Amino acid sequence: MRNFKQAILLLIMLWSNTLLAQHIEVLQQGNPTSIRGLSVVNNQVAWISGSKGNIAITTDGGKSWKWQQIKGFEKSDFRDIEAFSAKEAIIMSSGTPALIMKTIDGGINWKVNYQNADTSYFLDAMDFDSPKHGFVMGDPINGKFLLMETKNGGDTWTLCTGPDAVKNQAAFAASGTCLRINGIFAIATGGPVAALLTQKDKQWTKISVPITHGKSTQGAFSIAVGKNQLIIVGGDYQKNKRRDSTACYSFDKGKTWQLSTTFPSGYQSGAEYVKKNIFLSTGTAGSNITTDGGKNWVKIEDTSYNVCRKAKHGNLVLLAGDKGKIGVLKF
Repeated sequence: MRNFKQAILLLIMLWSNTLLAQHIEVLQQGNPTSIRGLSVVNNQVAWISGSKGNIAITTDGGKSWKWQQIKGFEKSDFRDIEAFSAKEAIIMSSGTPALIMKTIDGGINWKVNYQNADTSYFLDAMDFDSPKHGFVMGDPINGKFLLMETKNGGDTWTLCTGPDAVKNQAAFAASGTCLRINGIFAIATGGPVAALLTQKDKQWTKISVPITHGKSTQGAFSIAVGKNQLIIVGGDYQKNKRRDSTACYSFDKGKTWQLSTTFPSGYQSGAEYVKKNIFLSTGTAGSNITTDGGKNWVKIEDTSYNVCRKAKHGNLVLLAGDKGKIGVLKF
């Protein structure tokens, strides 16, 4: 019995030391923009997008950033960005007008490839499964979520059939991660219902998830896709310290969901797969790590961030938030 207790104690100590080794370092802050768009291409190149028309790029792993406020779009709120290199990136603006813009010269010039002044159009998120193919989704119009597809790298966009929505159901333009099309085609929603809307063979399926919901400020905010598991995080952004029912996980590709045993520190707006069974989540209530695929979460940082993303080709993990704050996850 004594040896068993010693072994358990050793495992707990090793797990605690592993978590303590994971922390977030602030790279820069102080710019007058709220960042919600983040795309990490590799260990050197990453792009961010934010309010007041602000864009930034790093080519040295986040050590330095080149900022710009896109001329003529100083009032645009670029809630999501998808980047493919140091030269090519696509940005999406929420609000009116709805905008999708693209650069192929590192941000020197931006071309408007989609614009819609209809106030019912509110874009929430964008995701690509290749440099040519991607989707943008938005809040429901006439009972269906807005969904647009590109097959030519964002040069043109075509309306396609989105999933059905109940009254007041919506997705959140919080981190660009309520839509995922890599490994799963899914949309996380909130409001009166917290649900995962998945598509297969052009058919949509609605799966309820056990995340706080019922009010317009509550629901599922972000999906993260691992090797063998999915996680969803969210909560209530108006009561960001509320911890119960802020995370759940699935080990069967989203067919069934279980609430986490221990939850993140409160409302979480973004989540990302890191490696093995490790996921990172972040929000105004701080940042959290799970090392067991979403079952248990431990807070590693008090600072507020809006989004966290890992490199598509590499292991760099960055975070971004209000007042131009950018951080990096360290192991």
